[in-house]
Amino acid sequence: MTDHINPLRSLKEGHWFKLICGASFQHLPAVSSLTLAYTLAGADCIDVAADPAVIAAAQTALQVAKNLAGDAEKRGFGNNPKPPLLMVSLNDGEDPHFRKAEFNPTECPTDCDRPCEKICPVQAIVFNGIKDDFSGVVSEKCYGCGRCLPACPYDIIYTRSYVSTPGAIAPLVMSTGVDAVEIHTQVGRLTEFKRLWQAISPWADRLKVVSISCPDGDNLIDYLHALYDLIAPIKDALIWQTDGRPMSGDIGDGTTHAAVKLAQKVLAAKLPGYVQLAGGTNSYTVAKLKAMGLLRKVRSRDTGYRVSIELGVETQVIASVQTPSPPPLTHSSISGIAYGSYARVLLSSILEQLETKEVNKASVKPIRLEEDEVLLWQAVELAYSLVSQLKSQQER
Repeated sequence: MTDHINPLRSLKEGHWFKLICGASFQHLPAVSSLTLAYTLAGADCIDVAADPAVIAAAQTALQVAKNLAGDAEKRGFGNNPKPPLLMVSLNDGEDPHFRKAEFNPTECPTDCDRPCEKICPVQAIVFNGIKDDFSGVVSEKCYGCGRCLPACPYDIIYTRSYVSTPGAIAPLVMSTGVDAVEIHTQVGRLTEFKRLWQAISPWADRLKVVSISCPDGDNLIDYLHALYDLIAPIKDALIWQTDGRPMSGDIGDGTTHAAVKLAQKVLAAKLPGYVQLAGGTNSYTVAKLKAMGLLRKVRSRDTGYRVSIELGVETQVIASVQTPSPPPLTHSSISGIAYGSYARVLLSSILEQLETKEVNKASVKPIRLEEDEVLLWQAVELAYSLVSQLKSQQER
């Protein structure tokens, strides 16, 4: 059985698991269910939209998970004495994570076969919805993946983006008790980043983690160094999130290549802090990292551990050390993985069943995952199948 230990220790030891609910995802029942299932499965961090209602839903689910932790351990999902960190995502400018799809359903031809509805991974596009006969984009479900845009044969779907307002960030973040923030930025936006950081920095010492997410681009490493110079010195744990191919992990195994390639690039820069994958991560990611020797394997003993190097499919033990904790990660090691679209789609059948039950019962309030014991532990089992891939790197 895996001991998931402290989230910050997971980061230091290289088996940090983050769930990305979605920077634009505001469907409260799904946020609650995802948070609950992945917390009980051993996640180290839950990343949600910077929306007070979403934050509150996640916090409630974390409390429910705390009450169910004993049951989870009895069922073999591990001992997680420390709750995961709660993170909110912010942006300093235009970003695909911070947008919603929109269209006017009255403009849709009656003979259209609605490929947009079929391709949406979270069923955010509906026509004549069961509950209220609604047609269009269910805004709170949309997380901005953009797959519906090229799918529309009549080109009538568009997106509406939004940017975090610096003046509103500090009170939002600090008044809701979150543990971490993630700033989404892009190369060339140093001025915008500085403006947002200035709004956060007076309260930064209260945070446990600051994460910076940036896609690849010309002069990326120079830009990341400039960001570090701007925020240093920083007492919080600093994560560089390598956003390889955003919101694509559920499309296929190949999407993980971009995330790994970008991570290698950032690792080679030897920036202070930790490097964590995102953008295209899925069930193939851990295997890919192991094959490339980018994950460290530590087998704990009563008073020591063994350090191993991954060499393709072979593992060579290079040292045995009698000490209570492993050494710091080197700049050749990945510290963790964040899963977004793949993690959500993995539980999609459970979320759909909860919605169906709600409709069938004509319930005024959404049916919560913890209210259905069978679906609850099915969801945790599915979540654990993903979390354990990374956590199994730390064999006891």
